Amino acid sequence: MALGQQAPTPAPLPLFHAPLADGEPGGPDIAAEPLAETAAPADAPTAATEAIATATADPQPVTLTAMITDGGRSIGEGLVWRIFSTRTDSAGQLELAAKSESAVAQVELSPGNYVVHVAYGRAQASDTITVAEGQNDKSVVLEAGGLRLSAAVTGDVAIPINLLRFDVLTASSSEAERVLVAQGLGANDIVTVNAGTYHIVSYFGDVNAIVRADLRVDPGQLTDATLYHRAAQVSFKLVSEAGGEAIADVDWTIKTADGASTIFTNTGAFPSTVLQEGDYVVFAKRGDTVFNRAFEIQPGQPKEIEVLTTVY
Repeated sequence: MALGQQAPTPAPLPLFHAPLADGEPGGPDIAAEPLAETAAPADAPTAATEAIATATADPQPVTLTAMITDGGRSIGEGLVWRIFSTRTDSAGQLELAAKSESAVAQVELSPGNYVVHVAYGRAQASDTITVAEGQNDKSVVLEAGGLRLSAAVTGDVAIPINLLRFDVLTASSSEAERVLVAQGLGANDIVTVNAGTYHIVSYFGDVNAIVRADLRVDPGQLTDATLYHRAAQVSFKLVSEAGGEAIADVDWTIKTADGASTIFTNTGAFPSTVLQEGDYVVFAKRGDTVFNRAFEIQPGQPKEIEVLTTVY
């Protein structure tokens, strides 16, 4: 399946090695024939002279366009073009020959072979072009689609947008092999990615309300998806009687029902968080005294948990 990974950079061409000169190890025996008779004719081009001629040739006009799908309309904005020479630099990387952020890139390149890379949002594509004398045109097909995400609590309870975020990763059976494509997307943000299957992670709050799903993005289509959390917003207060005023200067700790894991800590009179469905214990410490209460979270509307000082 097609994934949203960066388009691979083609391997560089093998480095050119000029023919061995007379007298070098492995070269022609200088004593075998007179030098004038062994020299190449003046008008016989070598690979070295051809390479030099290409590098010094006049730049030629090149026009680059991109489409979402094959046969579709050209993309009108939001493109970043990078054109690389097939020659490598001292670090072994392909040399950047030109860059453009125009929808229709107009560049000038010396005749030769190049790698064209275009990015549109998180979608990317690479292709090759051979520049010859005269006008050169190249169109690249991205095969991309749009992805728009939202989430709600089971039962269609809306989630405040400031408590919701999404990560998009490439799909894989192994979590270690997944590659991050987009991070921290907000609800209803639209991200452009290469067509393929993606692993979506939805975060409701910052504690443990997390939902995952695999979604398919088709080329030229906007994929809308809503993920559902089994969680709820919850707030806490320490009171001397039911319905009383919250007591200030309280240190709060939320643990799993077995007490093995700490889920949330805070200091204040009225802390709030989001918790996944399940059983928990809350500890409220004021001075040297600790009050506690077991409670259950069920998915639904926000709720308030009171810890009574008079019970203990």
